[in-house]
Amino acid sequence: MKHWIYLACLAAVSPAAAQNFDAARAFGAREYIEQVSLSPDGTKLAYVAPLKGQGSGVFVVPADGSAAPKPIAASDGKPERVSECRWASNTRLLCTVYGVIRLPEGLIVSTRLTTMDHDGSNMKVLSHTRGTGEQLGYATFGGSVIDWNPGIDGQVMMIRQYVPETTTGTRLAQKLEGIGVDLVDARTLQSRTVEPASRDAAEFLTDGKGTVRVIGRSQARDGYTTGIRSYSYRRKGSKAWEALSSVGPDRAGFDPYGIDPTLDVAYGLRRVDGRLAAYTRALDGSGAEKLVYAHPQVDVTGFARIGRNGRIIGATYSTDIPSVEYFDPAVSRLIKSLTKALPQLPLIRVVDSSEDENRLLIWAGSDVDPGRYYLFDRTAKTLNEVALARPQLEKVKLAEMRHITYRAADGAMVPAYLTLPAQGGAKGIRAIVLPHGGPGARDDWGFDWLSQYFASQGFAVLQPNFRGSAGYGDAWFQKNGFQSWKTAIGDVNDAGRWLVSEGIADPAKLAVFGWSYGGYAALQSAATEPGLFKRVVAVAPVTDLDRLKSDSAIYTSHREVERFVGSGPHIEQGSPARHAEKIKAPVLMFHGDMDRNVAVGHAQLMHDKLKAAGAKSELVIFEGLDHYLDDGDARAQLLRRSAEFLAAP
Repeated sequence: MKHWIYLACLAAVSPAAAQNFDAARAFGAREYIEQVSLSPDGTKLAYVAPLKGQGSGVFVVPADGSAAPKPIAASDGKPERVSECRWASNTRLLCTVYGVIRLPEGLIVSTRLTTMDHDGSNMKVLSHTRGTGEQLGYATFGGSVIDWNPGIDGQVMMIRQYVPETTTGTRLAQKLEGIGVDLVDARTLQSRTVEPASRDAAEFLTDGKGTVRVIGRSQARDGYTTGIRSYSYRRKGSKAWEALSSVGPDRAGFDPYGIDPTLDVAYGLRRVDGRLAAYTRALDGSGAEKLVYAHPQVDVTGFARIGRNGRIIGATYSTDIPSVEYFDPAVSRLIKSLTKALPQLPLIRVVDSSEDENRLLIWAGSDVDPGRYYLFDRTAKTLNEVALARPQLEKVKLAEMRHITYRAADGAMVPAYLTLPAQGGAKGIRAIVLPHGGPGARDDWGFDWLSQYFASQGFAVLQPNFRGSAGYGDAWFQKNGFQSWKTAIGDVNDAGRWLVSEGIADPAKLAVFGWSYGGYAALQSAATEPGLFKRVVAVAPVTDLDRLKSDSAIYTSHREVERFVGSGPHIEQGSPARHAEKIKAPVLMFHGDMDRNVAVGHAQLMHDKLKAAGAKSELVIFEGLDHYLDDGDARAQLLRRSAEFLAAP
């Protein structure tokens, strides 16, 4: 059984053999499996696959490959998009549909949950709870499932947004406000309240078996959240809430992620000695806390889970390669055996499982393999490959990604990933420094469509985890990549100098390319050291720090954004749009006009400032696309134009 999910519709594709292989289109294509779920009995798969533009299709296929995938639903991406579909029962699916829409106040994301039978019939929308009055606000959040296995087949536990209403001459208006928890039947849509709506409620955690054990409440001031969240818990069999912890922006308190009902503990992260570590906190009233995993060099980033109950099985972290410290001995042995069976695919994760956990859906990949899906039967001890994440690249030779460190100007050793062309020379060639977005993020070892595309075009690519990157602890993060921009951008510039000093880059052909914060870093690097990078590409870049703060005024997180970006001289010094006259290299920018992460006005401002300064600047605006440009045609255009621009004399 070989890749049967996509063979029916892609049998004619053989990219490596094609005489006119379009690398930009192949690397820019969205992943063929955007999300996938295994039915509770392990007999069916439901997956979301890309259609034209931002559209998505929902497909169902027998897990044994006995029949071809059947399309059961679709969205056109204008603006509705399907983000995921999961099984509420063996015959019923719940799908999340979302879109970026423009309101008078600005851009917002609106979501809805739809439910349908496994053949696409009997489709319904899990609408908001309403009375007969006029709503006093926007109902943009369509709810999300927090427990897929509350004990009754076909029912799920979900959080819902309640918007108060006003009416005249009747008492039937809906008066609740905030989010609450409902138990919902995915077939009949009947529901009952589990936790009443509360204005300050922001998060609920269940035990995976239908009982809410933890609530998180956001502190707010003048309508804006402060970034402080207080958690309460319930003991087994109790309805009374008791204080659990408080977590602020410094994440010094215990931040709960999930519940283990057998151990009667909450798993969570807390910051200790400048790094995040995994702990358990007892939910029996004792408050006993136990360290379960800490890494001496990097942060614990979260938890690995398995099954419909979301059972926590390990802690995730990343040194030079993403890793999991497994708590469950049986799962640990399983992953070790899979690693031996798939020696070329060291990145392995459990995507989903049947309810009894005997059938597991596995993803495995590497730097030179975009990923493939396997169905593992623990009883029969069979491992069958069922799908590729990027079938367009199956026969394409990809470039290895190597973890390296380089010395910054102040002596700090900066971790980075170097990708050299799979074919051709690796000395005195065109090279790109590719800083990541965030800035509260980091690059990891594995397939990267941007670096792989540029490597296929003969470029060397260096991706630095500059200071200001997340995952390496407080000392490395500093005040973040905006407030500590001088250090972060200095590390990006030093990455370029390292490429030259190693003889990899031709200094006359050294460029910088970045997306989001990476776009900011690219432009700010060109402004601080005008002669270093000869060409600059910035996708959805932040260009003015004050504007970034003011753009967030319509969102409840405005005060948190203001705190993160900060105030002071760095606002003026660290805003590339205010220093456009210093940039001597030609600049190419791309931006979607429906970007709510970084408003398109940032790129427009930068373009205008560069033009006014007499610099060379091009700006491509994609209509109807957001921050991530989730459109294969748009990404192909971005890649093709960028490569031509960077290779120009």
